[in-house]
Amino acid sequence: MMVGVTNVPPDRIPGYESGRLAHRPELLEDPLFWPGHLYSCAQGEETEKLLFGADYEAALDFHHRMLERRDWPVFTVPVNAGCRLHIVYRNLEDDAGTDYLLHHPGWDRAELLASDDGHFMGPALSWPELTAAADNGPEGGSTIDPHARLLLLLPAFGDAAVPATAVERLAAALRARTAVEHPERLAAALLDDQGQCGPVRWTTAASGHQVNDGGYSYRNPANGFALPPDRLARVTAALTS
Repeated sequence: MMVGVTNVPPDRIPGYESGRLAHRPELLEDPLFWPGHLYSCAQGEETEKLLFGADYEAALDFHHRMLERRDWPVFTVPVNAGCRLHIVYRNLEDDAGTDYLLHHPGWDRAELLASDDGHFMGPALSWPELTAAADNGPEGGSTIDPHARLLLLLPAFGDAAVPATAVERLAAALRARTAVEHPERLAAALLDDQGQCGPVRWTTAASGHQVNDGGYSYRNPANGFALPPDRLARVTAALTS
């Protein structure tokens, strides 16, 4: 099943310095895309083996070739209030990574919520926000399959309070979109590791917006680089189911 729809991708994302953005939904059809995309989520050797299996060399080659492209692949997931989450592969020779940005057409600039690279920043999403984005309707997005949406956004997720149903939800996505042999075991390991940041605690601030205690998160008001309260509030409004 094709997970992409023919929408006009963003030529540019306001406030975000980028190369030429390219709408590449066909990349999501290849099972070799996902091990490289989820690589940072696998923090242990056993988890890496579950993720890559016998496709280790082929998956790394696929990922390296994608990062060597002159354009920057971008995938778009609609959320609430007319906002969209853009997942951008930042194909800079000396600073490659994946950026997660939230934007609304009425905003003067996008909000950078997470960067998945050697200098990780995040997390951007709690488990309820992750699943709400995955389950959102197809209008305005470049990805209509909820399994693909969940996996695309997973590296930007961190939450110490995932529900008991989370393993099966993630396993279903892995089973549908990847070629891993043991999706349940891998799902449990990924939810235990939770990438470079590890699990964080989410709470509701006095003003009503969602915040976390992650040391590298733009949504932790204790960090000197955190988004200001008014922008934290609009991020919560966009991501709350």
